[in-house]
Amino acid sequence: MSAKQVNAVTPAGKKTNIQNYTRYERARIIGARALQISMGAPVLIKDIHTVEPIEVAMAELELDLIPITVKKINKSAKREVKQA
Repeated sequence: MSAKQVNAVTPAGKKTNIQNYTRYERARIIGARALQISMGAPVLIKDIHTVEPIEVAMAELELDLIPITVKKINKSAKREVKQA
């Protein structure tokens, strides 16, 4: 699974929140989740065909299963909070 495959559509046909994140935010989310998985956290996806933590984290992100909140400040200095 490559980084370009992360921008996907869920099986139900709805678009995910992945398009709302920058590539740096996606990298941070995937890296943090992969670390959690490698340290023994339960996997949130049922049908996974790999044991690599990075690929599992990417699959969870593309299916919008990772419970994470990203806080950012936009150009008008207003805070935005995006739920994943």
